[in-house]
Amino acid sequence: MNGSERSMIRAIRGPITLITLGVLFALNNFTRFHFEQTWPVLLIVFGLLSLLRRGVEAAPLQPPGAPPYAYPPPPYAPYPPAAAPPMGTAKGGFGSSAPPRAGEPGQTPPGGSL
Repeated sequence: MNGSERSMIRAIRGPITLITLGVLFALNNFTRFHFEQTWPVLLIVFGLLSLLRRGVEAAPLQPPGAPPYAYPPPPYAPYPPAAAPPMGTAKGGFGSSAPPRAGEPGQTPPGGSL
C-alpha cells in the first residue's frame, strides 16, 4: 500500500463515473429502463469508490514515543469555580435596568406586608 495505489484510485474515479453515467443514458435510450429508475446506480458507484479509496488510504503514522492523542487532556480543577457576583451588582446586559419583580426574595409585595 503505497502512494501509487491512492493516486490510481483518484485517477479512475472520474472515468468510472462518466462510464456509469453513459451506461445509464444508454439504458434510457435503448431499453425500457429509464434514467429516473436507474439513477440510484450512481450513488452505489460513488459509495463503492469511496470505500475503495478509504481501504487504500493508510492511517497516519505517529512517531515513536508520541502520545496516542493530539492534545493533552485538560487539567483537573479540584477547587470550586469562582462565585458569581451578588445580585444587583451586575452592570449592563439584558434586563439589568428593569425593576425587581414582585415575589422575589427580599422584596415586599404591593400593598405592604407578606
